[in-house]
Amino acid sequence: MPKEPLNRRRSRRLLGLLCAAALLAPSAACTAGAAAGRPVPPVAPLGPLPKPLAPCGWWYGIGEPPTNREISFAAQHYSLVVLNATETHALRKLKQLNPKIKVLVYKDFSSARNYPGAVEGDADAPLLPTGIGYFRAHREHPHWFAVDTQDHRIEWNSYPKHWQMTVWDPVYQKAWSDAVTAEVVREGWDGVLADNDFSSLKYYSSAVLKGTENAAESDRLIRDGMDTFLTTAGDALHKVGKMLIPNVSESHLTAGRWSAHSRYDGAMEENFGLRDTGTGELLTFKGNEWKELRSQAALGETWLLLITHTKGAREERVGYATAALLASPHTCWSGATTRDYRNPDWSRYQNAKLGEATETANRLPSGAWDRRFTGGYVAVNPTGKPARVTPPPGLVNIDGGGAVPATIEVAAGDAVILVNPHGLPTAPTTATESTTTTGPTTTPTTTEPTTEPTTEPTTTTTAEPTTTTTTTTTTESTTTTTEPPTTTEPTTPAP
Repeated sequence: MPKEPLNRRRSRRLLGLLCAAALLAPSAACTAGAAAGRPVPPVAPLGPLPKPLAPCGWWYGIGEPPTNREISFAAQHYSLVVLNATETHALRKLKQLNPKIKVLVYKDFSSARNYPGAVEGDADAPLLPTGIGYFRAHREHPHWFAVDTQDHRIEWNSYPKHWQMTVWDPVYQKAWSDAVTAEVVREGWDGVLADNDFSSLKYYSSAVLKGTENAAESDRLIRDGMDTFLTTAGDALHKVGKMLIPNVSESHLTAGRWSAHSRYDGAMEENFGLRDTGTGELLTFKGNEWKELRSQAALGETWLLLITHTKGAREERVGYATAALLASPHTCWSGATTRDYRNPDWSRYQNAKLGEATETANRLPSGAWDRRFTGGYVAVNPTGKPARVTPPPGLVNIDGGGAVPATIEVAAGDAVILVNPHGLPTAPTTATESTTTTGPTTTPTTTEPTTEPTTEPTTTTTAEPTTTTTTTTTTESTTTTTEPPTTTEPTTPAP
């Protein structure tokens, strides 16, 4: 799209930052509610503020090659799709069906791979899940393989034939960036989803990197390396008008990491809404990450790609409601039902017709958060004990469709989603399975296969978000959200 003059863009960003800062104070608002006595800018705005829309859908489609049916579904339902590098046929089909959809190619920052599909005999495959091929590095730059204190190459536990690379080496960083940028331009991808922008090697190996004294020093070397790597890759892609979105892990442990690593076109959170198995609290709200997510959403300039692994109804409800607290033009959520993301999932909550948020998310005295929309209301309790919320009148619970009492008790680590009576989603229908795959490719899967049954996506329509103001006044009648809280183990990042 046409670029604004630099001074105009800076002014818009300053205005957005002021709005983002206002998020930290529950009484502040930077929305279209000025007519109700809320503060407004002292001068005419430079343009419309970004609309805080209910979460859009997206698909991290790095599992099996997508069928024609899945491609058609994705084009109708998703704002963004990530595919393996071999799926160029699916890329072109998606663009044909929906020219507005963003389609990114999966590339791993941190490994070279020599499993079948990533290599063909003793040569690298022409289209890789990584930036640098295993044999290229092995034959021409063996020093790009990270080694431990015994000079052994480091193979990732649970992911055979994935080898840790020297992500801190500027020469490796540039070679990766040059190769990936050239491929993205040549094949017509919108940009890159760069996996394994991680903070610690411990999820993949207990090795201590050569030149460091212990695991903590090894992790610091990787973290510092990823900071510069991101700049090298992001600058290279932006010079040719392409996107970079990294899959950032454990950003809640390092203040500022999410903001820094989402600065190009956004970032991905693969464990969104994850529950602490000990306390029952939601880890997404821990540390500084939640503040940084909210600030990014308030600016509305870059993508928040959120995945909740939904083992049950509670995870699905919490994931969607928490994403709705971050409503923005580019907040997209996926409730993944399989570990390898083989299904283009679609939640019934995504048909809730929430509409547009009418206020920023509010932190209530109980520790719960809520937000009103033009078509409904969401509340999330990230704490380890029940919390009461007071929703606006006239809504119904999307879980069951029952009328809502004056106050609701939300269980620990749970959420509630309420909608206008006419906004209840219709019963989902199951798409018929297509047995035709898209193009004769040998796509390497980038996650381990699972034994979960494959299901086809539903053919429901996308939902609109909504907003309105909240109140913390409680009344006599109460009810509890469905399902007692369950615990889930933190999932390790999937390469």
